[in-house]
Parts: sequence; C-alpha cells; structure tokens
Amino acid sequence: MPTEAEIIDALRPVEDPELHRSIVDLGMVKEIAQAGGNVRIMIALTTPGCPLKNEINTRVRTAALALDGVDAVQVDFTSMTPEELAALRQSLNGNPAATAGTHEAHGHAEGRAIPFADPSSRTRVLLIASGKGGVGKSSVSTNLAISLANRGKSVAIVDADVWGFSIPRMLGIEQQPTVIDSMLVPPESYGVRCISMGFFAGEDQAVIWRGPMLHKALEQFLTDVFWDDPDYLVIDLPPGTGDVSLSMSQFLPRAEVYVVTTPQLAAQRVAQRAAAMADKVNLKVAGVIENMSYFTGDDGQRYDIFGSGGGQELADKINVPLLGQVPLLTDVREGSDSGKPVAAIDPDGEAGRVFAAIAATIDVDLAPTRRYNKGLNLL
Repeated sequence: MPTEAEIIDALRPVEDPELHRSIVDLGMVKEIAQAGGNVRIMIALTTPGCPLKNEINTRVRTAALALDGVDAVQVDFTSMTPEELAALRQSLNGNPAATAGTHEAHGHAEGRAIPFADPSSRTRVLLIASGKGGVGKSSVSTNLAISLANRGKSVAIVDADVWGFSIPRMLGIEQQPTVIDSMLVPPESYGVRCISMGFFAGEDQAVIWRGPMLHKALEQFLTDVFWDDPDYLVIDLPPGTGDVSLSMSQFLPRAEVYVVTTPQLAAQRVAQRAAAMADKVNLKVAGVIENMSYFTGDDGQRYDIFGSGGGQELADKINVPLLGQVPLLTDVREGSDSGKPVAAIDPDGEAGRVFAAIAATIDVDLAPTRRYNKGLNLL
C-alpha cells in the first residue's frame, strides 16, 4: 500500500476545475484513510452545491487508482468552513478590505486596487466599443475572445453592457458564478471565463441604475472576481459614450480600444464618436473591425447589403488599421443565439477564419512590444 504522503503526491496534479489550482495546495484534501487495498479520501468543496463535484470525484479517483496497491477508491465530500473560505479567498484574490485610496469624482472609498490598472500587469485589456447599437459588437466580442483562446491564450470577458447583457447566452453559459467568501469565480465556456450582469438580473428584468451604481458594479466586476491574471481581458462595452465607457476608461488607463462598425457610412460616422471619446480620455484606439461587411450568395457572388467602405474610411480617418471584415452569415447569428459561436464550432469556416485572423493580428502585430519596436525602427 502507498503511504499517505504518496497518495497526497498523486493528488497534487489534480486541479479544481474552476480555480485551476491543485486541490492539495488549495487545502481541499482533508482526510485519507486506508484499509487493505481500499482508500477513502475526504474532499472539502468550496461550496456545498458545487456543480463540478462529479468532475472532481472522477479526477481524484483516477489519480489515486493509478497507484500500485490501490484497488478501490471512495471519495467523500464535505464543505470548507467560513474561516477556511476566507483564508482561501485572501490567498487567491487579496484582502477586499484593503483600500486603494479615495475616488474623488464619486466621493467614496474604493475597494481593492484594480489589478489590470497596475503597470506590472501582463493582461492586455481590449475594450470593444461601438458608436451605436445593432452593429453586432457583442457577437464580435464573443468570437474574438474565443479566437484568442483558440490561440492558446488565457482569456476572460466582461459583459459591461449592463442594460443589454448578452454574452452568457452567446457563450452558452447557464451556470452561475461560484461565490467563495464574497469572491466570484466566473464560469467558463470555450476556454473563456465570463462575468455579466446577466448572472444577477433575469432576461426579462430592466436594469435601471444611475452612474454611481454602474460605476461601483463595474469596479466589483474587476476586483471581486477571481480572474487569475489572464493574457487577455475582453470588455464588451455598451454602445455610445456614456457612464460605463467613462468608468472603464478611469479604471483601465492602459486599455486598448477596438471600434466595431458596419460598412454603412452613416454607421461609420457614429462609430467615429466612440473613437473620439477614447481620445478624450487618453485611451489609444488600436483598430477598427467591420461587421456585416458582405454576403456571399449561392451563386458565389458577393453582395454589399449594407454598402461598402465604412470600416476602411473610419480606419483611415483615425489612422489605425482595419483589422478585418466579418461577413454577414446566418451561421454567425444562429451561433450567437444558440450559444455556439462560429469561432468555437466552425473556426475554419468563412467567418471563423476572419475572426482567427483578427485575433492573430491583435496578438502578434499589435502586441505592445511589437508596436514599440516598430517605433524604434522608424527612428
């Protein structure tokens, strides 16, 4: 029979599916008992109703059964105590009582510092903006996030469109965030972790909030959620240039702005206002994405249903690249409605390839070091 220490070592590679940390390091392994070739392991869950309990059970049993001398494994479950949860939350996400100064504009003490605003943060924050609604901004945000994840990147998305939240539905997420002592663990789908007002308000509920309430909710999305230092944080902004966009610019001064428009010149002129707002708050617009660019008929001919040239004209006007032209396809719309985005289900299809190319350009050509080196070369 293996020793208790050997069993613990065998369990060390087993990760909690939500926290992506070793169950041993998280303090979830509470008891190990042996009798002949039988092993009993007690696991403390972070929440009694853990939706991934069966997955943890399978991982633990598989790891223990791989040891020589182990014939059967019984996994029992308990829950962490409030004190254990508080210690776990602090080890993962810091102390929520720590203050980061006073926010003068709103006259209230802020909570924990926003990690993505720290110059040492390795996370690239992508603000996906549009001047008006109806241009498919949320669909672009969702498929871009998945395309970045397809490149092996750690990706999270914040659905900051608090009035028109739609990202959970587009990602096919039905599971609620897990709460660990006031820290939210975001659910994940297609390799993308997500937080949204949609988890806290029903589809048929109206969110009627003034600026300060929105400001505080968005702050909590950034500080009270266990994001775990992703490579990318994609933020789906509401259309226009209102309170949410202004709050995000204050919270995330290092963010990159990507403007979504359609080919229509009228839409392009409205989208230009989103770019102008970014300039006013000292955020860099890094690129333009044109959505619903064209439709390819059964005859193979390309039809510019919403006109043409709007995306390129906007990009030229604000001196940034046009990153891609997403075709108008039924698959894109159906994927968004059904929780099966094309970037996940059909990455090699017409639209999937466009999103993959946009993600590659952002990940490689528009990486901060690459932009910096280009600047040096120009000198």
